[in-house]
Amino acid sequence: MRVAVIQMNSGPDKAANLKAAKALIERAIERDRPDLVSLPETFTIMGGGNAGRRAAAEAIPGGAAWTMLRDLAREHRVNVHGGSFFEDLGEGRLANTTVVIDRTGEEVARYRKIHLFDVETPSGEVYRESDYTVPGDRVVTVDLDGVRVGLTICYDLRFAELFLALRRAGAELILVPSAFTLPTGKDHWEVLLRARAIETQCYVAAAAQVGSFPAGSGLRHSYGHALVADPWGHVVARVSDRPGHATAELDPAYLQLVRQRLPVERHRRLGQPG
Repeated sequence: MRVAVIQMNSGPDKAANLKAAKALIERAIERDRPDLVSLPETFTIMGGGNAGRRAAAEAIPGGAAWTMLRDLAREHRVNVHGGSFFEDLGEGRLANTTVVIDRTGEEVARYRKIHLFDVETPSGEVYRESDYTVPGDRVVTVDLDGVRVGLTICYDLRFAELFLALRRAGAELILVPSAFTLPTGKDHWEVLLRARAIETQCYVAAAAQVGSFPAGSGLRHSYGHALVADPWGHVVARVSDRPGHATAELDPAYLQLVRQRLPVERHRRLGQPG
């Protein structure tokens, strides 16, 4: 399987973001012919406050973002992972949701972000994702072209137990669409992605937001550096500091070799169900 991770600089204009996402996906398909294309977290809107997020939210299936993903998958016969966008759950509730659309245009998986980003960064910026979204409660995997794929979103990256649950569910590739802040990203992004790859002995593919976007009276900044790490923890593909894409080829034989030579899942003692 060839996996392309997309890096975007989304802003508060949903229509412009959809247009940019479509162009980046089609460029990746034209240049690299991937089997799976992955978008970043909240690719339909960054900034805009709670009102903007609610306006950009859509019911699934059938909204503008979902329809674009379906049409691209069907037209290009490629698996499309929709990063995440805001799902309208009704009664004023939103979820930070990702979908996977297969080559035929069928939605084959949906995951709602479990861990919500309620933090104060080292720079003093305060984030309260729980002010406008409700958490999911399901661990989700899906089979794509014979590869078992685990789904996460951004802040989930800090919770190793979720990644171990995905490994136990058979994951060989784990997707981590993200919008990491600049302060946390520069110190933690690559370290955590490589650690999760090493711990689970999975490929980890992380699409990302990059650059600045308006928030309130100022700007906020996303770290970027979308990448793919292999089961030994090596970074095998990376996007630079601007919108674009990077593609890596997954080698199932290498994954099995890593797991055979270092059988950590067989050796694990703590946390086993019993």
